[in-house]
Amino acid sequence: MEEIHWSSEMKLQNSNQIIKHYNIPDKRIIIMEIQILTAKSSKLIANVSVKSNTTIQEIKEELFKLKKAPHIHRQSLRLDAKGKALPDSETLKNLSISNGGKLYFKDLGPQISWKTVFLVEYAGPLILYLWIYQRPWIFYGDITKSKVDDKIHVAAICWSIHYAKRLLETLFVHRFSHATMPLRNLFKNCSYYWIFAMYVAYHVNHPWYTAPKQFQFLVGLVTFVLCELGNLSIHLALRDLRPAGSTVRKIPVPTNNLFTLLFNFVSCPNYTYEIGSWIGFTIMTSCLPAGFFTIAGAYQMTVWAIGKHKAYKREFPQYPKTRKAIIPFVL
Repeated sequence: MEEIHWSSEMKLQNSNQIIKHYNIPDKRIIIMEIQILTAKSSKLIANVSVKSNTTIQEIKEELFKLKKAPHIHRQSLRLDAKGKALPDSETLKNLSISNGGKLYFKDLGPQISWKTVFLVEYAGPLILYLWIYQRPWIFYGDITKSKVDDKIHVAAICWSIHYAKRLLETLFVHRFSHATMPLRNLFKNCSYYWIFAMYVAYHVNHPWYTAPKQFQFLVGLVTFVLCELGNLSIHLALRDLRPAGSTVRKIPVPTNNLFTLLFNFVSCPNYTYEIGSWIGFTIMTSCLPAGFFTIAGAYQMTVWAIGKHKAYKREFPQYPKTRKAIIPFVL
């Protein structure tokens, strides 16, 4: 352990607090005290002793240790009561917070891991669709049909491949920038996926379902398969941009995989391919509920893509100006 030498002491104006400077191998660290207030009522929660290089995550850990706040994943700290949550990696020095400064705390409520949310979201549509596909009599009674069209079987296979892929990506590919999300979002997200899964499955597997012509079916099937491969390729490329256990962000660029060339035109080609997959599924099944599902998903993914596109441009001044958010040359 190295010896610590005093270099100076200084009293702040209008404050009895003392800022102490220590010389520690070519680095000056300031010891100070800040206030943590509730965002709702500005009530004092705690005074916390920190250093100028203390991170937001370290403050959260200290609050949890002092039993002044719940687990760090439930905590949100911000500069203003109604401001945005501060990144865990941000330091007090970068935020220009000095001795006597204030941070506002908000309890985010019960949390659940992103991985768990994704697994529950995607397992539901897979199970529910196959349940209706395998046991149609539960939903349609004794109505029988001489022969089930092979296209219905192919549709079930495609649906299963899509959600099995999502489950495997969640387990082995995705690296999440946030550890948790509010528990209440689980019910909202599951409702969307699960209800639409049953809605689509009910119609595609109905005894009186009429399959499209062979040419239309093949066009939709090829579109679906190519877009699924494209979506997987983009997810693998994005995974390689973020080292394991980090929240590093980089400008995504094409790799040797031809499907990733779409990065030259849009910021979120994973969403572009995802929409393409569901357009293909809608064409191959000629199912109106599948079309509704595609439209709803396309709208939400467009909102996400625009948000991510703007974030890329803010974060990286050198970000390619010719890229659009989700639709090449258009949006």
